[in-house]
Amino acid sequence: MPNVEPLHEGDPAAVGPYRLVGRLGAGGHGVVYLGQARNGTPVAVKALREGIVMGGRLVKDVATARTVEPFCIARVLDASTSGRAYIVSEYVDGPSLEQVGRHTGVDLQRLAVATATALDAIHQAGLLHGDFKPANVLLGPEGPKVVDFGIAAALGSGMKATSTIVGTPAYMAPEQLAGKPVGTPSDVFAWASVIVFAATGMPPFGDDSLPVVINRIVNEEPEIGELPRPLREVVPACLAKDPSARPPIRDVLLHLTAPQRKGRPSTQSTPYH
Repeated sequence: MPNVEPLHEGDPAAVGPYRLVGRLGAGGHGVVYLGQARNGTPVAVKALREGIVMGGRLVKDVATARTVEPFCIARVLDASTSGRAYIVSEYVDGPSLEQVGRHTGVDLQRLAVATATALDAIHQAGLLHGDFKPANVLLGPEGPKVVDFGIAAALGSGMKATSTIVGTPAYMAPEQLAGKPVGTPSDVFAWASVIVFAATGMPPFGDDSLPVVINRIVNEEPEIGELPRPLREVVPACLAKDPSARPPIRDVLLHLTAPQRKGRPSTQSTPYH
């Protein structure tokens, strides 16, 4: 398990019934540990940061996340709101897309289809991902799997009243950065941004300073490089500034798997409630 770091001083030895054996990563919402269930099965345990309360929206979304069809996702297995809240999901033994970087040819096409499939399953369950980015795509033995879905949307992402950004700006849609209500089109924008990163090694609006990236996302056209068909036919539409102009991820998936269909995908996206 090459992507596992030793536990840090001060890390707990266990969270709930799960023994912790290493660190998988850390982010704004908490720390992800490699844990072991009582039967020895490896799991990913996300211990939410102290002070984050599992309110009604998060409890509901985590419960819904456990019902998402297991298509190209790391399944949510367990969660607890008592003490330090945590969420347990399937462990994927592999590096992230962020670590691996560029993909070409069939590998790129498979990555695009797998991640679109995962987002479609998440959206069909009535959830958003909310923080789709290369670090949340794990390249395991069974292929790409999307992780950490439903949490960012419940906790809130985008521009806060304090003028701080919660999320990963290079992959965030203009409406997220503006602190406006978000829906499934925000995930579609993030998906296209991630695919451009996978194809070129750079997100479509660069990875410069935060103000520069935000200005490009809001005001400038994306740099998508030499994307192969059928990606180059669908990615630009997914990066539209207007959320209502972006196709639903289901239409994106159909276009990728049946590229002989003529015309660009429709733009009737599903709002999130």
